[in-house]
Amino acid sequence: MGAAGVSIGAIIGAGIFVLSGVASGLAGPAVIFSFGVAGIVAFLTALSSAELSSFITESGGSYIYTHKAFGKFWGYLVGWMQSFDYIVGASAVSIGFAAYFMYFFGISQSQGLIIIVGSILPLVLMIVNFRGIKEASGTNNLLVGLKIAALAVFIIVGGTFLISRGDFSNYQPLFPMGVKGMLSGAAIIFFAFVGFNTVTVIAEEVKYPEKNVPRAIMLAFIICTLLYIGVSSVSVGLVNWKILGMSDAPLEEALKAATNNIFLLKFISISALFATASVVMSSILGGSRALFAMARQRVIPGMLARISKNGVPTFTVMLSGFVIAVIVIASKGNLGWLASIFNFGTLMTYFFINLSVVRLRKKMPDANRTFRVPFYPIPPVLGVLSCFGLAFYLNPNAVFFAGAWIAIGLAAYEYNKRRETKSLSI
Repeated sequence: MGAAGVSIGAIIGAGIFVLSGVASGLAGPAVIFSFGVAGIVAFLTALSSAELSSFITESGGSYIYTHKAFGKFWGYLVGWMQSFDYIVGASAVSIGFAAYFMYFFGISQSQGLIIIVGSILPLVLMIVNFRGIKEASGTNNLLVGLKIAALAVFIIVGGTFLISRGDFSNYQPLFPMGVKGMLSGAAIIFFAFVGFNTVTVIAEEVKYPEKNVPRAIMLAFIICTLLYIGVSSVSVGLVNWKILGMSDAPLEEALKAATNNIFLLKFISISALFATASVVMSSILGGSRALFAMARQRVIPGMLARISKNGVPTFTVMLSGFVIAVIVIASKGNLGWLASIFNFGTLMTYFFINLSVVRLRKKMPDANRTFRVPFYPIPPVLGVLSCFGLAFYLNPNAVFFAGAWIAIGLAAYEYNKRRETKSLSI
């Protein structure tokens, strides 16, 4: 259950508690279908990840898969984007945490305070990560249980009120912004499904990874998808989608229409705090292990592959925590901007995960796969096409900044390659 907890912890966070409001503003009541489209795209990649993790149990996730399928360079490029995604995603979620923190404690909204709180959070959780995967996973499981309970309470209380009221006018018109608006909502809310792959990055620290990692991916995805569809259906039914689109705390805004119970409202708020904190925790786990895997392959400086007595890659954990804090400060707390950049990098990473399944079926046909993608090759091919297509509905600035990060990665790769060649010739 610890492995599934890591994935659920990485999935449920700012996407549903914060960005669901942004997606509602883009899609209207059709945000329900936005969740469905984003979920289908993510599920196709989840199937591919489950197969790959069933016979490749090294830490590194998509980096290792692409490395084995297409070689060192493409593996590095995907690993570079993977670590970038974890760090940028955690920065966005840290900002969401800060906003809910101020809301919960009744502190007037201040961008400066949001930046301060958002930059402190990853540094605190970085210290927790130093203690090792067992301790970090235990903390994460407590956070996961709380936020699942909060979303379940939201669905039950809000759904019961909606049915008893009998007024479903907020669902009309269903597609006020057309199909394009629904797809734009799917592109931004895709953020809410990212994270199921985190457990593959820490595969070596999971018991019996060839069986438990695929199970964790599937279990986490099913639980989160059911919760998301339920939450989105209830929220747009309770409150007009335009109001949700303007809210920084859309779930609490929706629940106010169903109840005045201060304890329930505060429970949702505090759960949002724990939800976002657990995503940052999981992102530091995933990001640090992605960098560790690349360092062990010596495509980035080998010193980053050093581990502590607890088996923790200390240097990469420190690097992840500090860079997340720096990005929060540098972005000036712009959550939507960071989410778009993150989604572009994730879609690129998922693109290669699906390609890797196809490539390794041919390259390693005799590998002992304890899980195989059903109806192969349809799911991975559809996964490739859907990742490519959904990227067109993202903010164009996301492509620019992600491209800049790729350029930095290529320069770093070339520098390290020359340094390694020079050291071997001496």
